[in-house]
Amino acid sequence: MAKQKRVTSYDVAREAGVSQSAVSRVFRPGFSVSEKTRTKVLDTAKKMGYKPNAIARMLITQQSGMIAVIVSSRANVNYPEVLSQLNKYIAQQNKRVLLFTLDSADDLAGLLENIWTYQVDGVIALAAHFEQSSLEQLEQHQIPVVLYNRNVPDANVNSVCCSHERGIKQLINILHEGNHKSYLVIAGPTDSDVANERRDIACQYLKQLGHDNVPVVYGDYSYESGRKAFAKWTGANGVPDAVICSNDIMAIGVIDEAKEHMSISVPDDLSVVGFDGVSPAAWFSYQVTTIRQPLDQLTKAAVDILMERINNPDSPPETRVLTGALIEGNSTKPRQ
Repeated sequence: MAKQKRVTSYDVAREAGVSQSAVSRVFRPGFSVSEKTRTKVLDTAKKMGYKPNAIARMLITQQSGMIAVIVSSRANVNYPEVLSQLNKYIAQQNKRVLLFTLDSADDLAGLLENIWTYQVDGVIALAAHFEQSSLEQLEQHQIPVVLYNRNVPDANVNSVCCSHERGIKQLINILHEGNHKSYLVIAGPTDSDVANERRDIACQYLKQLGHDNVPVVYGDYSYESGRKAFAKWTGANGVPDAVICSNDIMAIGVIDEAKEHMSISVPDDLSVVGFDGVSPAAWFSYQVTTIRQPLDQLTKAAVDILMERINNPDSPPETRVLTGALIEGNSTKPRQ
């Protein structure tokens, strides 16, 4: 049995009595075409079983229609929601997500080789750290990139982020007004730009408030690392008045370790704050005082900035800093 010939845009144009360019405009979002022509072309295309050829479109427009999204393989409870939002906004631009996972910064060079191969139109990076050399390679290949939820002041790069400084200071003000005297900072991994920024902001602001040399221990953003870091510190140094965690998941780990293994009451004996506003932080057993990131606004801003650079490559780099929402839960003592 002979293979049925694929219906082309020229076949639709001939049947509908319009030009091939008119058919092309109908199936390309944002292109102008009269409503009469649009209806005629769509009805004819449906009757003939015509579907636009993505490969042919790529050859004509010199765009692959794909956006590379790079995420860290390190667990992040927000990632599924972030990816869902990115996919929604990217699809609205008639493009598709090509997902890459990054185990460590050392693997970035090999990952970028894959990105060149797929000839993506742009990159949104949720990775923990991006070297300047990698940003320069993307620029050399004329691939625009947006860093998600990280601000790199010294880099000439597009980025969107939540205001970590504003959020951390809001959380510390709650602890300070609760008359806490001793603090412990549980920071995220040192290869994470965001974790390093949150740690530095916390330590510097506590110093301004008169708390010099606040101890810092490190986790990897995971629940278990929060438990272990808190247990190890308190086992050797005693229980602080307050713990500032780099994210909510480690804060939840601290709360469980304090309650279940040490019989420490939260918040009567210990105040704990986190950051991110992930769903488990609001569960009845935790109700963590935290900063909820504006995920929908962040993801939309990332896509908007990227599309502007795809369509207008000469646009200057842009940074958008959005404000998170303070959530005062039950993991901190009341302000005095």
